[in-house]
Amino acid sequence: MNKNFMNYPLTSDSWGEKEIKALNEVVKSRQFTMSKKVRKFEEEFAKFFNCKDSVMVNSGSSANLLMFSLLKNKYKLKGDVIVPAVGWSTSYFPINQNGFKLNFVDVDLDTLNIDPEKIERAITSKTCAILAINLLGNSCDFIRLKRIAKKYKIILLEDNCESFGAKTEENFFTGTQSLLGTFSFFYSHHLQTMEGGMILSNNLNDIHYLRSLRAHGWIRDLPDNNKIYSKTGNDFYDSFTFVTPGYCLRPLEISGAVGSVQLKRSSFFLEQRRKNASFFVEKFKHLETVQIQKEIGKSSWFGFSILLKKSLKNKRHLVIERLKKNGIQTRPIVTGNFLRNPVMKYLDYIDNKDYNSSEYIHKNGFFIGNNHKDLKKEINLVYSIIKKIS
Repeated sequence: MNKNFMNYPLTSDSWGEKEIKALNEVVKSRQFTMSKKVRKFEEEFAKFFNCKDSVMVNSGSSANLLMFSLLKNKYKLKGDVIVPAVGWSTSYFPINQNGFKLNFVDVDLDTLNIDPEKIERAITSKTCAILAINLLGNSCDFIRLKRIAKKYKIILLEDNCESFGAKTEENFFTGTQSLLGTFSFFYSHHLQTMEGGMILSNNLNDIHYLRSLRAHGWIRDLPDNNKIYSKTGNDFYDSFTFVTPGYCLRPLEISGAVGSVQLKRSSFFLEQRRKNASFFVEKFKHLETVQIQKEIGKSSWFGFSILLKKSLKNKRHLVIERLKKNGIQTRPIVTGNFLRNPVMKYLDYIDNKDYNSSEYIHKNGFFIGNNHKDLKKEINLVYSIIKKIS
């Protein structure tokens, strides 16, 4: 079989004529670097989530980097940050890169998200924050997470890169339930600017600080009434005045233009993903050799996770190989147990030792894709293959 043969890819691009038109308009304008189109998308994105403002960057990973840079430089925090043992690499790295220690906690095997039961046991006298990663479109248990954060007076943050449009049990958007929420617009995500990310906040002072951090640490992108630095009003001096230890993480103007178009189409994208999910859940919920993700609130279903059990336990290699032969693309459930990765030798972390759920996911979990197209045929194919092996 042709190795490039694909019956069921992880994702597909959602660009249409409107996205191409938006791209071409930027090309015609000759304004390629971050400008009015990016700012327009930021304003629209914040309005969509009923938040005060947002800051666009060149990736979700960069959004995480700025989030923890803000905690270090503006909030002057130090100590450890509680994180789930299953997440994405650049959810973790920015924590160490900004001088914090990673404090790993197991996840819940049903939801795949951080286990609130384990968090309180892991809190130390130096714990300053909890990072909630909403995995594969599924909301964390924010009722309990907010209660814990309030009790111990620690900051709650969200990596919402995989969960645009998801809602909590209380019907609030994920990405809005904490001090800061980060998003990704990579090719495989709900909104596709191909490369791009966003940070959402209800604190305008934080937004202004993030704008300075995003671009060289300068004041050029700050409004005149910001509380970080009083501008002189002289463009010559204000163009090259630096007030924060910043980066260069600006998005392209094309990304902002396409983002605006994609945001307008997002209700359609989410509706189809949820239709696919309903079909997937109905097919797989009674298959005894498979456990699927338990939905909290209203998931936006980034993908469909599968945990093998009973007769298929520890036989993932067999299942993956059979799916691959039938042109079905799969991936691990994000990183599996991240502590099993060789990169750990470079990281400063607390090992709480108890990772039974993360280990099970690491050995027996994988996910298949979801997108804006009707996937009944593809999901049926996966089901029939796994049922036959079972």
